Amino acid sequence: MKEPERYVCWFSCGAASAVATKIALARYPNCVIVNEDTGSEHPDNERFKSECETWFGQEIITIKSDKYEDIWDVFKQTRYLVGPSGARCTGELKRKPAEKFLNHFKDAEIFGYTVEERRRLARFREQNPERHLICPLVDDALTKADCLGIIEKAGIEIPAMYRLGFTNNNCIGCVKASSMKYWRRIRRHFPEVFDRMAKQERELGIAIIRKTVGGERVKVFLDELPESSEDDEEEEEPEIQCGLFCMAASETMEND
Repeated sequence: MKEPERYVCWFSCGAASAVATKIALARYPNCVIVNEDTGSEHPDNERFKSECETWFGQEIITIKSDKYEDIWDVFKQTRYLVGPSGARCTGELKRKPAEKFLNHFKDAEIFGYTVEERRRLARFREQNPERHLICPLVDDALTKADCLGIIEKAGIEIPAMYRLGFTNNNCIGCVKASSMKYWRRIRRHFPEVFDRMAKQERELGIAIIRKTVGGERVKVFLDELPESSEDDEEEEEPEIQCGLFCMAASETMEND
């Protein structure tokens, strides 16, 4: 593959993407930094983005859907919450704006996927050989914990969602999170979002949470979520993917 004309750094307001961007800026010419605005993330992300711009010494370009304002707008217009193929909001708020911005024949893409995610990266590369993907954190064997440490050493406070105990800095109330532990944390810190999503579930007849009972996965609606449960106290918060690895899946939900 010939030398790319442009290196597109996908900056998600997460620690990993920030560190990947910083590395890319030192290694590659003609870098542009792009953030996909879903309209549904924590407002502290604007503070983090501004501080990262100073750290990068370069402006971050923001792109946004020209059809939907936020995840709630996607749910309302498409009548789709989440299903076996993933979440429609990812395709509408991230993949489509990205495809409009990208030129696959001229651009290389910089992603902040860490060494823990190298299997997912290998699978995606195999499925998308036409894309020029660069993942410096995987190449340098950097973990998510490493990235959080690098951000703190740079004098930048990590995003609010991390400080509240969330594993990922995604939209507040991510429909891809099917664990009780995650949604209890949302209810505790963002009760209005929790209540709104509970009503959205009932309106569409779709339950986000799945719980294993007798070896089978069963649905639990948010308005049925107990305050605590002994059998899921050790449940890990899910590693939610909302970008590179789920973009392909979102294509199956197109019905333009």
